[in-house]
Amino acid sequence: MSTRLPDSPKVRGGQVLYLDYDGVLHHERVYRHPKKGIYISAAPQFTLFQHAGLLGELLRPYPSVRIVLSTSWVRTLGLRRAASYLPDELRSRVIGATFHSRMSKSDFSDMPRGQQVYEDYLRRAPSQVLAIDDDENGWPPFLREHLVVTDNVHGISEPQVLEGLTRTLAAVFGTSSGGRS
Repeated sequence: MSTRLPDSPKVRGGQVLYLDYDGVLHHERVYRHPKKGIYISAAPQFTLFQHAGLLGELLRPYPSVRIVLSTSWVRTLGLRRAASYLPDELRSRVIGATFHSRMSKSDFSDMPRGQQVYEDYLRRAPSQVLAIDDDENGWPPFLREHLVVTDNVHGISEPQVLEGLTRTLAAVFGTSSGGRS
């Protein structure tokens, strides 16, 4: 008989990065249309996942860091399809999402983002954790200390956010000589 909890993730422990998409890896104004598909409703200089390569570069010195998707894309598209939008260097790190199919979409959607991450944190029990999100709502104090809040237009590329993220990655996941130059 298995002692595994019903909602227990396949991968527990380790170094985990909770990752939102909209307002983090690209502009926050992302919509889904039956004919157009997923698109950004902002100036033409903004493209989907325009900062994903930058995040991949920032994570290179930390090969043990795994990604848990904390984006609404998972509720809409499912984990595999949502992860498929990421470049290989990030997609290969994805081990799950804060939302999974045994959850009620409406109950989950009613929770603030911080609470969604907290619920997953309790199930996954990472040894080290960091979250990147443009939503500051509902984060418990101890997780709030491990949250990098992004600019909802420029995401992680905004200079102060980028500097803070670089510093926080080193502080949470360990320093490395192979950092960004």
